[in-house]
Amino acid sequence: MSFPKWYCFVFLLLISITSNSATDSLRQYRFGTDVTITIDSPATLSYTRTQVVLYALPNGNTTAQTMGKRLQPGDDWHFDIQHIAAQTRFTRSLLKENLIVVYLENDLKSWPQWKRQHANYRQLIPAIMDTIQQLLALPHYKLHLNGHSGGGSFIFGYLDAVQTIPNDVQRITFLDSNYGYDSSYAPALRQWLKAGKQHYLTVFAYNDSVALYNGKPVVSATGGTWYKSKQLLQDLQTLRFTGNTDSISHYQSANKRVNVYLKENPDRAIYHTQQVEKNGFIHSILIGTAAANHGYRYYGERAYTALIRQ
Repeated sequence: MSFPKWYCFVFLLLISITSNSATDSLRQYRFGTDVTITIDSPATLSYTRTQVVLYALPNGNTTAQTMGKRLQPGDDWHFDIQHIAAQTRFTRSLLKENLIVVYLENDLKSWPQWKRQHANYRQLIPAIMDTIQQLLALPHYKLHLNGHSGGGSFIFGYLDAVQTIPNDVQRITFLDSNYGYDSSYAPALRQWLKAGKQHYLTVFAYNDSVALYNGKPVVSATGGTWYKSKQLLQDLQTLRFTGNTDSISHYQSANKRVNVYLKENPDRAIYHTQQVEKNGFIHSILIGTAAANHGYRYYGERAYTALIRQ
C-alpha cells in the first residue's frame, strides 16, 4: 500500500539530530502526534547493498533505553537489557552490507495499546513505513521487520494492512514478540516464504506458559509466545521442520529459512529480555549468512560489551 508524499510528510517533523560520530549518524523525527522515528545509520554507506531493520520497541521502553548505555549509579535498569545500539555496531563489523536500524516508538510505550487507540492503524502503519522510505531516500534496500515484546504488534499490524507481504520485506523476526499470532497469518507467511529465496522468518521464545512472577503466572497457558510459536510451527508444518531438543530447541525448515528457537524453563523464571540481550538481535540479522555464529552465540555471553557506549 502506498501513500502520496504529501500525506506522509504533513505528519512529520524533524525534532533533533541527536548524535553524529565517526561511525554512526542518528536522526530523530516525529510522525503525527505520537510516534517517534529514530534512524541509526552508518556515517558512510560503504557497500552497494543495504539492509534496513525496523525495530518496533518493547512495551514500557524508550528509544534511549532500547539502544542502551553503560550503566552509571542511579541509571534506570532498562538501559542495560537490550543494547540494540551495541549489537548493531557488532553486526556491522561482520555484515558485508550497510546496516540501518530504525527505532519505532509511540508515546504510549505500547504498540498493542497504540493500535487499540488508532482504529485506522491499517492506514497509519503503511504510512509510517512509506515515510521512512522517503526519509532514507535510498534507491534499493531490503527490509527487515523486527521487534521485541509488544513490538511484535506493530509487525502484525502491518500484516493486517497488506494482502501480500511485499518482496522487499526479506526478513521478519519476532524476538519473543509474537503474542498476537494466530493461524490467520499463516497463508500470507507461507506465500511470502515461497516467493523469494532471500525471505527469512525467525522466532525466539521461551516457555512463558510456566513462568511465575511473585508466584503468579505471567501469561495464560495459550496467551504467551511459547504457545504461539508452537502454533506457528504447526501451521507451517508443510515446510518440513527438523529440530533438536536441548535447553534451547532449534526448529529449522528444510530450506533453512524458517528458524524457531524455543527455550525451556524448568525454573519457571522470566527470560523475556534475555533473548534479546544474549545476542538475539545480532543472530536475527546474521542467521543464514556467512557471518552467522562468528564471534558470538545466540544465548551466549554478550559479544558486544566493548561496543557499549556511555
